Amino acid sequence: MKVLVPVKRVVDANVKVRVKSDGTGMDLANVKMAVNPFCEIGIEEAVRLKEADIATEVIAVSVGASQCKEQLRTCLALGADRAILVETDEELEPLAIAKVLEAIYEQERPEIVIFGKQSIDSDNGQTGQMFAALTGIAQGTFASELRITDGKAEVVREIDGGLQTVLLSLPVAISTDLRLNTPRYASLPNIMKAKKKPMDVTSPGDLGVDVGARTTVLNVAPPPERAAGIKVESVDELVDKLRHEAKVIE
Repeated sequence: MKVLVPVKRVVDANVKVRVKSDGTGMDLANVKMAVNPFCEIGIEEAVRLKEADIATEVIAVSVGASQCKEQLRTCLALGADRAILVETDEELEPLAIAKVLEAIYEQERPEIVIFGKQSIDSDNGQTGQMFAALTGIAQGTFASELRITDGKAEVVREIDGGLQTVLLSLPVAISTDLRLNTPRYASLPNIMKAKKKPMDVTSPGDLGVDVGARTTVLNVAPPPERAAGIKVESVDELVDKLRHEAKVIE
């Protein structure tokens, strides 16, 4: 059983990003990059499936610039067996990535595809659902538990009202929530071994996929700074300020 795990290269979660002075995007010069944290959870879950003798091969795939090789090597060090880079310098939208992954899916025919539920940069949370729609396979999003038995996936989903359990026939697309697992750290021996694991490089053109943008970013700006808070001496003063200054009550 193959498990395919799409991963995204994002700014490290501990880095405070800045907006470019011309408002065209984020300033990523000399910024530390990392594997998207939700994608790390996906890699960990796939590796656990292999360790449980449920999966036989874990494949990490990324769509983006050549620098994504660094993050794919991290995934190989974490336990993936091989990696695929679909190399492009285009600014990619979720639909374009989903179409590229659909083409990879048709080549590899994995039984399970594990996405991170969202990336921490654009925060769209769309690619997994779009991929499932394009391929026509079942989907279990926002998974906090995953069990594979008898050719079916039992997924416990985190929803607004609590938890929902669904039983899905393979093949299936899963998107990970935070509580699915805690990713491991890559050991030094595994980092060295990762350098020898195979990584294939292709392009959207080779896959016959158009990744042209369908939206245009007009402007990027930082959020306005919040005003300093104040202390009030009484409930009456608080009500007065809420009514006449904040205007949130009548």
